[in-house]
Amino acid sequence: MSMEMTAWNALYRTMNAQEERRPFSVATLRRIGAFARPHRRRLAVFLLLSVVTAVLTVATPVLAGDAVGAIVAGEPLDVVVGLAALIAAIAVAEAGLGLLTRWLSAGIGEGLILDLRTAVFDHVQRMPIAFFTRTRTGALVSRLNNDVIGAQRAFTDTLSTVAGNLVTLVLTLAVMVRLSWQITLLALVLLPVFVLPARRMGARLARLRLEAAGHNAAMGTQMVERFSAPGATLVKLFGRPARESAEFAARARRVRDIGVRTAMVQSAFVTALTLVSALALALVYGLGGFYALRGRLDAGSVVALALLITRLYAPLTALAGARVDVMSALVSFERVFEVLDLQPLIADRPDARRVPDGPVSVEFDEVRFGYPSADRVSLASLEEVAVLDGRDATEVLHGISFRAEPGQLVALVGSSGAGKSTIAQLLPRLYDADGGAVRLAGVDVRELSADSIRETVGMVTQDGHLFHESIRENLLLARPEADEEELWEALRRARLGELVAALPDGLDTVVGERGYRLSGGERQRLTIARLLLARPRVVILDEATAHLDATSEAAVQAALGEALDGRTALVIAHRLSTIMAADLILVVEDGRIVERGTHAELLAAGGRYEELYRTQFDEPSAVGAA
Repeated sequence: MSMEMTAWNALYRTMNAQEERRPFSVATLRRIGAFARPHRRRLAVFLLLSVVTAVLTVATPVLAGDAVGAIVAGEPLDVVVGLAALIAAIAVAEAGLGLLTRWLSAGIGEGLILDLRTAVFDHVQRMPIAFFTRTRTGALVSRLNNDVIGAQRAFTDTLSTVAGNLVTLVLTLAVMVRLSWQITLLALVLLPVFVLPARRMGARLARLRLEAAGHNAAMGTQMVERFSAPGATLVKLFGRPARESAEFAARARRVRDIGVRTAMVQSAFVTALTLVSALALALVYGLGGFYALRGRLDAGSVVALALLITRLYAPLTALAGARVDVMSALVSFERVFEVLDLQPLIADRPDARRVPDGPVSVEFDEVRFGYPSADRVSLASLEEVAVLDGRDATEVLHGISFRAEPGQLVALVGSSGAGKSTIAQLLPRLYDADGGAVRLAGVDVRELSADSIRETVGMVTQDGHLFHESIRENLLLARPEADEEELWEALRRARLGELVAALPDGLDTVVGERGYRLSGGERQRLTIARLLLARPRVVILDEATAHLDATSEAAVQAALGEALDGRTALVIAHRLSTIMAADLILVVEDGRIVERGTHAELLAAGGRYEELYRTQFDEPSAVGAA
């Protein structure tokens, strides 16, 4: 490695080091070992080859010195040619070993990334909805990207760096001391000139880089929010594009200034160290030449020492920062393990069973519930706060009890924030009740398997979320084995068949981020088509027709009527006109059921339902007649 490359590496490693100091954890090392165990054979070969490469690195300067010595001494031609051939063979071997170690390094590193990413992804999928409502998506994605890659470097970079450089350093020092202890001492005295400035300049550049990263993150957030369909609409309606542009330009200019300053600091540092390296090399030649002329050192040894000094600074500089590298890797591993250690609140019991066959009843028995506190479902680092909110959960449902017989339609109505959606989320076990029981077909949902609940309960939420994929892929999410005919049948029943057929790509039309290429009504009808395709025995509709115009609402209501036939249904409705025919209407206020009955019974009672009805329809005479 050249002196210039040594300087660049010293600066880069220090600048990118995470100076976070944490206590040494044996448990963390054990867990790292568990992830490394499947790759242990490759790791052993990788380390062995790294050591062999280090030996060859030191052998080349020694052989070069011997060749010069042989030439000066007038050795036979075959000796000189033999040494040259050996140097060439070592160069070829180094090149081959370099490719082989790189292949092993890539295989180990990418394999570890695969293991860590799949472990974190699978674990996150098991987390409750409360986890996602609190966590910043960007922070979570960072664990799957930056921290996983940082952990991977512990094996592919740090491990080989420590092993290879340690061997290189020991052999280099041994050979140099054997050749000339005075020149070796001179080389070691100059080491601080490399290490100390690298640490100081690296810390300075790290601060600049951190500032630039903050500005880049702010610009990224601004672009993500403003370039989405709803964000762009909001800016055009209420924002000030000129101010948005000015804010973006100010950050971009600061990033430009930091970039220029960083480039100049880096260049100045590397130039200075390269100059010091050249002066050190000149001193070696000068002192070595002095000893050679005095007969205390031969010319070959002078050349060998000059070449060896280039092999000395790189491992010394690397090993000087090895602690920081190790700590950086441990920090990355611990941040990954931090997510893996966050236990899901909802998990299948070992003896979990399936929902019994046949029609399914729904029962809530004195259900009490409060959203879990932050320390049970989240991490401060994922919420990007210093300390999690430690307040105890507040109960939002207070003794909810009702029963929907197989095939019945039960409607939940009430003010916003009364707890209707919370009740609906307990049925598919997005949350678990704190008290009482939620039952499907007479069985507590906590005793049922998650797969069985998913097959039994279908839900259409009020936001009608779609993935940035094709219509086909969004539908197949409900039933991957569905064929083409079944997809079109579901679309026809949701009154979307003609619309999709008229699209140039048909079922393969990409709906855009969150489905924004479709209108609100079309998006909601597509989620209803997905429900129809799933064919659940229990259906939950959470404001499923909220985004439909009168014509679309009538069409979808007809489709839902067909889809709900013979199925147990729980419907949350703001428009009372959609649930007048419900078998049972529950009026929910402040987490309690305050009224229950049919539409006619509740109107006659003259309570909260009658008030809601009068507010919506403004028909006091009709209410009185009812």
